Amino acid sequence: MPLPRPSSYPLLRNRPFRLLLAGRALSLIGDAVIPAALALAVLRATGSSSALALVLGCAMGPRLLLLPLGGVVADRFNPRTVALATDVVRCGTQLFVGVELLGGSPQLWHIALAEAVGGAASAFAMPTLPRLITGTVAPQDRHGANALFGVLRSSTVLGGPALAGLLIATAGPGWAFVLDAASFATSACLLSAVRLSYAHDTAADHPSGPASAPDEQPRSLRKDLVEGWREVRSRDWYWTSLIAHAAWNGAAAVLMTLGPALAVEELGGEGTWIWILQAGAFGLLLGSLLAGRARPRRPVLTANLGLATYALPLALLAAGAPAVAVIAAYGLAQAGLGFLSPVWETSVQAAIPSSVLARVTSYDWLLSMAAMPLGYVLAPLAASVWGAGPPLWIAAAVVGVACAGTAAVPGVRSFTLPAPKTVPSSSPKPSPSPAH
Repeated sequence: MPLPRPSSYPLLRNRPFRLLLAGRALSLIGDAVIPAALALAVLRATGSSSALALVLGCAMGPRLLLLPLGGVVADRFNPRTVALATDVVRCGTQLFVGVELLGGSPQLWHIALAEAVGGAASAFAMPTLPRLITGTVAPQDRHGANALFGVLRSSTVLGGPALAGLLIATAGPGWAFVLDAASFATSACLLSAVRLSYAHDTAADHPSGPASAPDEQPRSLRKDLVEGWREVRSRDWYWTSLIAHAAWNGAAAVLMTLGPALAVEELGGEGTWIWILQAGAFGLLLGSLLAGRARPRRPVLTANLGLATYALPLALLAAGAPAVAVIAAYGLAQAGLGFLSPVWETSVQAAIPSSVLARVTSYDWLLSMAAMPLGYVLAPLAASVWGAGPPLWIAAAVVGVACAGTAAVPGVRSFTLPAPKTVPSSSPKPSPSPAH
């Protein structure tokens, strides 16, 4: 399925969006090479998988702890400024790790500390993207914008490992971090030229009601956090979907933990696992491309039902199905994820007032990411007691029931995207983003 031509895609003529898209694309490409580079660098330096787990934990911990605060900051202040600052911080941390590795005698605690700082910065960066999109793109173009971001993410997942392998083989893992630092620096330069406008965000764009009027009195951190959580709880389609998405991430962690060993021992070897992952990458890309063309009448329901297909590869692995069946099922399941991301993001941007969008998004990220470490911990424990079959069957049942079960929620069934007020698709007249 070909990508639409720029001439037929009006939002690509929108200069602020083009700058945002280019900056995020560079960051995604840089980040795509880091997992392999980090794993290889730590293992070369220490020879210990426990050391790698420590470094990964140092990056994940601050990110999870600070995500709600990151949402508050992105809502209170200009999200462009927040994103720019986090790009600068992450440029510095990745450059530090790169220099440390290129020096020839890297210290584990130096790398762990840098990754912890970078993880903290990402907690402030992640909630800014929805507000950056709504500040650069007119309502009628947001689905296309989210679909383009979905295609970019999927493409980097597809090509990232190959780029990482080439870079590590020819130059070493240190240069992969230097590349990532350069991508963040370039992204910061592009973001500095972006001007946001929220003039087209009106109460009509938010079926739940207009955004809350700005407080005249200084707002406390606790009040901001509570207000964001209230927005989550007040929408049954949103919080029930978050439970389903958390179940999906927990189930994905189970498959990523137990799948490689099963592929090697029972499905033909390491090559089978590579084929499974490659099929998933292609499925993710195809799902993103499909989301750019499709306009489902009930977007949240359709996307959640697509996520339920993740039960298939889990069940097939548990049942000892042939490798080709597992490969095909995993490709289909990842296509469901690729389809969900743009559709879900467009739905959230249309339904959540701009003044609380970053906080609501931060709770989404927090719940989804917190479920993955749980799956990583519980899956090997359960497998050591009962074998790999039972935890895979349980994960399949949980993700299938949680995602398909959202069809029983009235808000999920009735949610439709409002017809946005049409405004010019070209670059809107810049105006300062509100500093809450």
